[in-house]
Amino acid sequence: MATRKMSSDTYPSPGNERAVHEAWEAFLAGAPLRSDGALRPVVDASWQRSRIAQVDPCGMRGPMPVTDEVLHQLHEDQYELLEASAPVMACARDFLSKTGTIMVLTNRDSTILSFEGDTRTKRRAEDIRLIPGVNWAERYCGTNAIGTALAVAQPVQIHSSEHFVEGIKRWTCSAAVVRHPLDGEILGVLDVSGLSASYSRQNLALVVTTAARIENRLMMVDTERRYRLLDKAMTHWANVNQVGAILFDRRGVPVKMNANARLAIADVGGDTYWLDTRRLPALATDAAPVDLPAWIQPEWLHPMSAGNERLGTLLVIPASRRVSRLTSLPRDPMPTTAGAMEALVFDHASMRQVVHRARQLAGVQTPVLLQGETGTGKEAFARGLHGTRKGAYVALNCGGLARELLVSELFGYVEGAFTGARKGGMPGKIEAANGGTLFLDEIGELPMDMQPLLLRVLEQGEVWRLGENMPRRVDFRLVAATHRDLRADVAAGRFRMDLYYRIAVTSLHVPALRERGDDVLLLAQHYLAHFRREAGQSAESLSNDVADCLHAYDWPGNVRELRNVMEAAVLISEGSPLTLSMLPPELQQATIPMAIHSDAAPAAVSAAAPVRLNEAQAMFIRRAIDAADGNLTRAARQLGIAKSTLYAKMRTYGLNRAS
Repeated sequence: MATRKMSSDTYPSPGNERAVHEAWEAFLAGAPLRSDGALRPVVDASWQRSRIAQVDPCGMRGPMPVTDEVLHQLHEDQYELLEASAPVMACARDFLSKTGTIMVLTNRDSTILSFEGDTRTKRRAEDIRLIPGVNWAERYCGTNAIGTALAVAQPVQIHSSEHFVEGIKRWTCSAAVVRHPLDGEILGVLDVSGLSASYSRQNLALVVTTAARIENRLMMVDTERRYRLLDKAMTHWANVNQVGAILFDRRGVPVKMNANARLAIADVGGDTYWLDTRRLPALATDAAPVDLPAWIQPEWLHPMSAGNERLGTLLVIPASRRVSRLTSLPRDPMPTTAGAMEALVFDHASMRQVVHRARQLAGVQTPVLLQGETGTGKEAFARGLHGTRKGAYVALNCGGLARELLVSELFGYVEGAFTGARKGGMPGKIEAANGGTLFLDEIGELPMDMQPLLLRVLEQGEVWRLGENMPRRVDFRLVAATHRDLRADVAAGRFRMDLYYRIAVTSLHVPALRERGDDVLLLAQHYLAHFRREAGQSAESLSNDVADCLHAYDWPGNVRELRNVMEAAVLISEGSPLTLSMLPPELQQATIPMAIHSDAAPAAVSAAAPVRLNEAQAMFIRRAIDAADGNLTRAARQLGIAKSTLYAKMRTYGLNRAS
């Protein structure tokens, strides 16, 4: 839920009304604004916007209301917001009846949906058209609490002379935006208004706390609907584990995805940026999806409904050569936690070093942060760090669930904690890991408001289930993993510093596959033998051209991608030896960087004097750096590779600028 910030100029000063009115007259006359501080910055900025919008300062009321038909449609569109606010507005009818104020609810465009409160004040509000169906955005009504709160996305109080339009200067208004509890999207504005004599600072606190109540009700409804969506989707989920699958709620927010989802999206030319922004707007509709991204085929979408209610959408991306999960080729059995690191295949010094360090840490209780790119095998290290502990090894991906589901999965809940909660409640992953190890994958995706809750568990050794008044003692070993730069996130305010230092008592960096030299061939041969054996076939050695191709590719998906490639290749081969044509196109296109100029090609790589692929790459990289006078950016551009790839290859081949 978004934090509502109140700055030092949040509250007006009623004693400054004359000075503010004089500043308004001077502003309309084009004179410089007063510098005595009588005019608050939030009002100054709003007046400027009002003038740019050419609002008539001599106006007496808001614009004409929309028709009853249009207002009815607005109510239909905002059904959930109106339903969540109904108890609040019903209360306003009573507790504001003698205060000389009314409570107003608008949509995100500032159009009033409903109002309740003091009867005499409601009649006065009709004179200035502060009534349902009227749009009170700044561009129509100038500075006012509703429009200005939306413009600055913060709680605002506008009093008397601070209004831009003359006809509403006898009013005082306090407003706060109402946000969706999941992603902070602004849904509307809650406002308390009355004649100037009703001014009170407490009115702003009232709308802020009341808006929070509406958001809490929205979260309860949304959580209950998401549980029904998950129950509905579970009957389908078992059938899509072999392909890329993502489950969206009715707002287009991803709720659950399988392990193949990101790779499947990349395979069909999609961009996964929206997985990080947490929304795909094209799926946020009850009707047929419109404006779908080009990479999504309509036939991949499967609506999830209960009766006449649309709960969400299941996106199923067909399997490709890279994303192939075959029932005829069963997966490796999950290694025991004690033998997880022993099951790793490696020879490179960087891996030997990190595995040695992990074995040293396996027997201690110290929290460990595993860092490295996606697909490098961080969970194998997490399982190895669990060691021989008697308690369970429990894993949870912090980026694979929506916020409210993540809360209940991590901390658990008691019966009746929210609508749809299981009878008897449910323990969370923290409790399940008591006496063992809790592995939190993608911990960098943990929402900011959940981070202090986890920190409290780590510091106090107690967990509170949702809706529970008594803590439960827990003792577990925390292993966290991330592909993000958490130090940068801390500096940017996206991750708490105290939590970072609590989880990163010690850290291990798992190297990317492209940084491990010939390990790529070692792993490829390992997976080839494994999948040949599972298919009842004889394993062969990798041919030179296949080995060269595998070695030249950068492997952005790391070990996970290599495994997928080898599994698909075994299927396609149907028992015959692997050839280049059985590899994905992007691998077939991976080649050795050519010399910058043909006359600069060293004789060592001519047909008369063949060399190994890695020697040729190192030779070309040295010559490119030399030709660029040590400028690595220019050298990478000349080689036609990314600068990060150049750095990785330099580390692999032991090169530096002076080489």
